[in-house]
Amino acid sequence: MSRQLRTLLLGAVLVLVLGLSGAVFRVPYVVLSPGPTVNTLGRDGSTDIIAIKGHPVSKTTGNLNLTTVSVETQDTTVYGAITGWLAGDEAVVPHDSVYPPGQSEQQTNARDKQDFIQSQNSAIVAASCELGYPTGIGVLAVNPDSPNVSVLKEGDKFVSFNGVPVSDDVALRKVLSSLPVGAKVPVVVSRAGVDTKVTVTLSAPASGSKIPLLGITLQQGCLPPFQVSLALAGIGGPSAGLMFALGIVDKISTNDLTHGRFIAGTGTINADGSVGPIGGIQLKMLAARRAGATVFLAPAGNCNDVRGSTPSGLNVIKVSSLHDAITGLNAVNTGSGQVPHC
Repeated sequence: MSRQLRTLLLGAVLVLVLGLSGAVFRVPYVVLSPGPTVNTLGRDGSTDIIAIKGHPVSKTTGNLNLTTVSVETQDTTVYGAITGWLAGDEAVVPHDSVYPPGQSEQQTNARDKQDFIQSQNSAIVAASCELGYPTGIGVLAVNPDSPNVSVLKEGDKFVSFNGVPVSDDVALRKVLSSLPVGAKVPVVVSRAGVDTKVTVTLSAPASGSKIPLLGITLQQGCLPPFQVSLALAGIGGPSAGLMFALGIVDKISTNDLTHGRFIAGTGTINADGSVGPIGGIQLKMLAARRAGATVFLAPAGNCNDVRGSTPSGLNVIKVSSLHDAITGLNAVNTGSGQVPHC
């Protein structure tokens, strides 16, 4: 065999080995892509994503879409990472930035689900404050196995407990700590704006605590005199909070926030209405524009990521709070006032 032929064969073998390695060897990265967008003013199957009970619902004319990022490839090969890096609509990020070390995928998903629930709770409180409802303490949700499942309702605001006025978490827990497990306690709640007398049953305290439980999720902050329920399956994390809060405001107030426009956005929200930054905003803007959005609400903390990455045809409004978002949308809708941009 000639030297030239041996060289060609050796080269072919090396190319084959490298090719197989690139297709088989895994690297510690995941590939992300634009995920689905969901209109918070719409329905998830046959259920309203934002359901209002006890208050008239305003007619909505447009979209207020939350945006997501999808994990396109988790077990990424060398070729997969290279392809993702070269693609204009994907991002390759370290595996640990999505799945923290020491946590299983199931644990990460459970954490994301809990963050999603907390973002919904904060959205209800923030929207209620923006709408001008007073502060207090009340029932956000009643646990299915609670002894009070047929007694207390979502949206109930505690007025008095065992004859003692309660206006915050401290006052309520003080009364609870003085009562025995199993006690039947007279309670006055404000339900749909009307004071209503009920009798609750106290159940065993949580491990490590001596305070009996009501079997409910408490909500402290601004409380509306009606029920707000949020339902959306298959999405996790805290970044939908802003869009949920805007959806609640749009359904309750007479101020049409969309004017028929397709508006999308992202951002965490705290109970005080402040909006925080999120990850993957470039992919979320792409997802929004592909879905048809012309206006996008971006947290002020993400401005460095927004600059130079905004898809053509997408008007990005910078927001630091829920009130900022409403003010910015009103300015877009009326054509007057300042619209803040990154």
